[in-house]
Amino acid sequence: MDGKKIIKRLKRLDQVSCIKDVTQLTHTLFPGSHCPLMGAALVAKGIRDAMIMVIGTDECAYYTKSLAMSKDFGGIKGRCVSVIVDTHDVTFGSCESTELAFDEMICEYNPACVFLVTTCVIEIIGDDMDSVAAALCDKYNLPVMAVHTEHFKCQDHIPGIERTISACFQMMKPQQMGGSVNILGQRLGNFNTTELYTVLNDCGVEIGVMLPSGCDVDDIVKAPSARVNIVVNETALPLAKLMQQQFGVPYVSFERFFDIDNILSSYNALFDYLQIPLPQSVMDSYYRVDAIINDALDKLNGVSYIYGHTPFLPFEINLFMVKLGMKPLLIQMARILDRDLVWKDELLKLANPFVTKSANITPLQYIYDELQPNLYLGHEYAARLQAKGIALVHTDMANSMLGFDAAEFIVNALVNGAKQSIEFRANMKGVM
Repeated sequence: MDGKKIIKRLKRLDQVSCIKDVTQLTHTLFPGSHCPLMGAALVAKGIRDAMIMVIGTDECAYYTKSLAMSKDFGGIKGRCVSVIVDTHDVTFGSCESTELAFDEMICEYNPACVFLVTTCVIEIIGDDMDSVAAALCDKYNLPVMAVHTEHFKCQDHIPGIERTISACFQMMKPQQMGGSVNILGQRLGNFNTTELYTVLNDCGVEIGVMLPSGCDVDDIVKAPSARVNIVVNETALPLAKLMQQQFGVPYVSFERFFDIDNILSSYNALFDYLQIPLPQSVMDSYYRVDAIINDALDKLNGVSYIYGHTPFLPFEINLFMVKLGMKPLLIQMARILDRDLVWKDELLKLANPFVTKSANITPLQYIYDELQPNLYLGHEYAARLQAKGIALVHTDMANSMLGFDAAEFIVNALVNGAKQSIEFRANMKGVM
């Protein structure tokens, strides 16, 4: 592969407005995209007394069951079952087979709710699983939610997560408002180890439902009793909007922001809803991390990088790094959301890097000599990068961070990476 030719195929940020505009480096992507079935299974796994029934081909059934073999999902006889359709079902419909299989499942298991998950073939033949779910719900007096996970309409597993989380809305019932907060969208890391949890705990704020990790159906039913929903991942935003519209529960977006002003804004909005004064510890953290950032300005000014994949919001973190004086050469991305557009427009006022779909690191190695970045953020082979004078910035530890600690972590990681890059290049010159 020729690095110069690869770069010529790439578009600049100002040339793309949606993910379809973004060029991918090869026809295949590594790692390949996961089916939305995976997303549905991940959510169901976090709801302790929920079952997932997958309706599709034997390949779909095998794929989902293999994901559900973990101990906390119940293993081979656990909370994941399948309805494998045959040619008769494809020709005449799978609704009858699904209802018969559901009857068998009820006799064998005792679920508190069931996610009826469709797959590509069911969506193509047009079976009305929403009606089937409603009929089964009435028959067994049990929450049964249809979740559509056709892969041919999406690029990865994220829609499966979003739709399954949103389906939980059907289990909720009106409640008297209390003083707790719900944590919506928590999938990676342990929320109880985050700065946000510590702040809430020190203020005596009770944690309500944690969806989709570590809750049961009764928790979900009572979720509207919360004073506010804290959305920590975009996949829970549709549910938060539904709860605000139906139950009047407001929400605050509190994702893994990098810009400390965005973090402070989320804290202020949260404590306004809680009707509690903003703790001094929050402002102390703000000023402490602000000082760390100011100290890093000279060390990061002019440092160039390729952005791969991090737990942060791509446009938000890149905008902040550019404001620090860093130079983005290439940004990899999986999607462009409406909320990204403000950050994207601000970023374009300061830089116009190349963009590509994430993440196939194999062809990337051919453009390192052309772009010559100091840093690579995300997943790559450290030794391969080091040979090019590029430092790898590991970011996965931020999965367990929500708050100013995330900003502090990444700034320190960038400074250390910049220092390493200087050392790598000095060693390369010495060898030469």
